[in-house]
Amino acid sequence: MNRAEMITLLQGLDQRTRQRIGIAIAIVLAIVVLLSAVNSRISALEKKRTAREADIAEMMRLKLRYQEANQSAQRLANRLMATKPDDSPAKIVEEIGIKGRSSQIKSVKGDDIPGYVEDAAELRMEGLSANEAVNLIYRLEKGARPVTVKKALIKQRFDDPSKLDVTLTIALIKPAPAGK
Repeated sequence: MNRAEMITLLQGLDQRTRQRIGIAIAIVLAIVVLLSAVNSRISALEKKRTAREADIAEMMRLKLRYQEANQSAQRLANRLMATKPDDSPAKIVEEIGIKGRSSQIKSVKGDDIPGYVEDAAELRMEGLSANEAVNLIYRLEKGARPVTVKKALIKQRFDDPSKLDVTLTIALIKPAPAGK
């Protein structure tokens, strides 16, 4: 059926029937427009939902990273609270209890850290076994107080290759006194 035939068919109908057909077509068009609007709103909401799901997934990853960082910071804060004003690197090495054939500790200047005091020292121990050297470094870094090994020089002895000479630059980090 072409356009001209359709026009003649509609003109042949009475006015009331044409009006009903027009209303029916208008209702169908209104429903199509309404469904189109609803469909576009649904697709917009789906996009928003997927974006928010991605945001939530990112937030969960960030939450885990925050919790790990917070735990690390809390451990460091607890280690800082364990330091006393009279603590020194020499005292900490003595508490560890690892002694070589001869040991020396001499103070060196520590770095400036805002809000903290760095008590640094150079530690020399001779005649340590490899196990004792590893235990010394491990106990210094993982002990109850915040000690860092800034520099380590480990040499094998000429007279006894199973023994090591260890030179460490260590630093004890303490909270700054309230007056500074």
